Amino acid sequence: MPRSGCFRYAWRMALPAGDSQLVQIMDAALADAARRAGPWLACRPGCTQCCHGAFAINALDVARLRAGMQALHATDPRKAETIEQRAKAWIAEFGPEFPGEATSGVLGTTEEEQARFEEFANDAPCPALNPATGLCDVYEWRPMTCRVFGPPVRMGDGEALGCCELCFVGASESEIAVCEMAVPHELEERLVEETRDAGATVVAFALCERV
Repeated sequence: MPRSGCFRYAWRMALPAGDSQLVQIMDAALADAARRAGPWLACRPGCTQCCHGAFAINALDVARLRAGMQALHATDPRKAETIEQRAKAWIAEFGPEFPGEATSGVLGTTEEEQARFEEFANDAPCPALNPATGLCDVYEWRPMTCRVFGPPVRMGDGEALGCCELCFVGASESEIAVCEMAVPHELEERLVEETRDAGATVVAFALCERV
């Protein structure tokens, strides 16, 4: 496996125009949930628990992150290069155990590969995380998983509410329920289809190659 340069993620896709609407809806939903949660919500700048561990992102997340990197290369090339270097270092360290196609960044879909992903890079900091500031360097373009972490959310129809373990400590189920954050799953799924989705990857592969 090569140890330098950018690894090639499988897709080159344009960011759907509707993504800006999705982001606006999510930003408004988060602000509203945070208002209702008040001190129950422990999320603050510098809290990085949710910034550690690998997680799957879809093609829409990839397109948004790459659009963000393209913007950074135009406005702050030094910052963009630093992010890319962290992504390359992440891939060099964890790529040999990547449960999928390590040269493309596509996560595997077999039961064995999915089981391996459960234990993959669980303590590794996200390459988008700035180690000096404790902030996300691509916050404006972050994946949907990052946008719903913290407040109570349902990741699917009828599923139980879930929230960050640092939030709502000591809250009752009813207190948690009234702070639920609505997630527009149908809109996201439609936009993913527009990207001609070919599978899932992780953040490092999305950050490592310019559009």
